[in-house]
Amino acid sequence: MQKREQGKSSGATGGGAAPPAKRGRPFGSGNNSASAAASAADSAAPSTLLGPSLHVHNSFADQNNKRIVLALQSGLKSELTWALNTLTLLSFKEKDDMRKDATPLAKIPGLLDALLQVIDDWRDIALPKDLVKTTRVRTLAANSAVTGFGNEYQALGSTGTLHRPGVGSGSAGIESTQQNGVTKSRFSELWLDEDSLFNLDDEGRAEKQQCAVAASNIMRNFSFMPDNEVIMAQHRHCLETAFQCIEDHLVEDEEVVTNALETIVNLAPLLDLRIFSSSKPSFIKITEKRAVQAIMGMLESTVKAWHCAAAELLGRLIINPDNEPFLLPFFPQIHKRLIDLISMPALDAQAAAIGALYNLAEVNMDCRLKIASERWAIDRLLKVIKTPHPVPEVCRKAAMILESLVSEPQNRTLLLAYENAFAEILFTDGRYSDTFARILYELTSRPNNKVATARGIWGM
Repeated sequence: MQKREQGKSSGATGGGAAPPAKRGRPFGSGNNSASAAASAADSAAPSTLLGPSLHVHNSFADQNNKRIVLALQSGLKSELTWALNTLTLLSFKEKDDMRKDATPLAKIPGLLDALLQVIDDWRDIALPKDLVKTTRVRTLAANSAVTGFGNEYQALGSTGTLHRPGVGSGSAGIESTQQNGVTKSRFSELWLDEDSLFNLDDEGRAEKQQCAVAASNIMRNFSFMPDNEVIMAQHRHCLETAFQCIEDHLVEDEEVVTNALETIVNLAPLLDLRIFSSSKPSFIKITEKRAVQAIMGMLESTVKAWHCAAAELLGRLIINPDNEPFLLPFFPQIHKRLIDLISMPALDAQAAAIGALYNLAEVNMDCRLKIASERWAIDRLLKVIKTPHPVPEVCRKAAMILESLVSEPQNRTLLLAYENAFAEILFTDGRYSDTFARILYELTSRPNNKVATARGIWGM
């Protein structure tokens, strides 16, 4: 194996595909302050930066570490909003901003777990409607004003009217009804309408969702910082939550899914899928197979940002030989989808697919045989070179993939049909002439090649 060095650069998509851009906030997400900083950052920051410039007093994080964690754990609306806004600002930094005197945010004790709890709290109430228990009417002691079932406050109130709390479905507000079923007043008036607490009605759920989006965005920002990568890549709860979010992409908030996927992509060079079967405490019971299936779901998605990121993720995961056993069963699906992505007009999709194929072609002989035998694979790789792709590194990797394929004797019969195309590139494009000279040499000058005597000129 020649090029399976550790590091993000080896798994990048040819230098031409930057991490997928942040998707816009979904319709109906509101304007609450919990996500104001995250949405403002997208509009204020140039596209070339990870975030806006922010100069914070050196001692701010150190002095407020405990308060930030406690605010996230409190569940109080005002405290949680303050903590999320603060972390959103602190987690943004420019590419060249080193901040040597700053504390890596993921190293603050309890901070990562507190952020994960915010996401878990949202996911606990974000079940599809058809999976939620329906309302069950209580009939025990229905004619008694004071029953011990929580009606005393209303029964003894100034109105003198009995209101009975119904059992909510999780997404609907908890309401009080009379025996005839006519809605009178909301049970949330008792104590859930306090200013610092989240309601369980639609408005409260929307606020919880925005908090989860902000928390996932902060974790995504964390993953861009080298000081945080090792801790996050070895944090099983963090990885389980991220993989579960992309696994449930059909019902989960789309921005939470995008943030989770980008987080995994950033951590991929350090990610060992065996962590899901390790002795570390598990919260969600994600297995290695489920993790790869979640990635395949993203790869098959029609959303460009998702399938591009999934292709880049697979290219980075395969760098680690320990991940091979979990990816091998999915190689036929992976090869087919990546080659389909090459045919798309989107340049970033082409770059992501070729970057992944470049690393996959170096894994073993079986991968090279499958890629070469995939229909249209050679044609589409040649088209990227001839068009050419605007990023030269992508074209170079496409040529290197062809060189890897021709190194297998079983592939030579397939590749001989493209001998004229290879020769044309050899004589017309000096950037890749050396690569295609080696390809033609492999095709025509090997002793075991039946047409070696007739076509040996390319190897001389």
